[in-house]
Amino acid sequence: MNGMTQQSSNRAVLKKLLILTLGMFGFAYALVPMYNIACDKGWFIQERVEASAFNTQVDVARWITVEFVANVNDKMPWKFEPLQKSVRIHPGALTHVTYEVANTTDRKIVGQAAPSYGPALAGKYFKKVQCFCFTKQTMNPHERREMPVVFVVDPDLPKDVNTITLSYTFFQLNS
Repeated sequence: MNGMTQQSSNRAVLKKLLILTLGMFGFAYALVPMYNIACDKGWFIQERVEASAFNTQVDVARWITVEFVANVNDKMPWKFEPLQKSVRIHPGALTHVTYEVANTTDRKIVGQAAPSYGPALAGKYFKKVQCFCFTKQTMNPHERREMPVVFVVDPDLPKDVNTITLSYTFFQLNS
């Protein structure tokens, strides 16, 4: 291949990579509004459940591990982490964990967390009683806050699932 053809080929690859990168950033930026629309339309199981509906069917013969992951979008200047990396629980038992969030800027910022589950089918069995992800979070400059998540893992979780990963990503909202 001559130099001109190689240079042209490199430019075409770089152009495709640039388009792909811009598309990925655009998709990440649109995730929170898309998530809110999906929740409003009932496409995700994110309803609050009453705590009294649980703890009556605890499967004490079984243990599962729930791992916690915290992320922030590239444009979100917050520090965000779970205070516990994981818990070992019985399915059906009401469980309380806490995340810590800090606004590292000199300005007020509004954000919202979008959850995801691993394996994906676990979302069907993960019932939140209380979660900071249900509402937008407004943090003042340099504010630090602990945010609880209270949940129950349905005892009907398939027996071959022994570990669930609950991952939240905070996104900055324009407000």
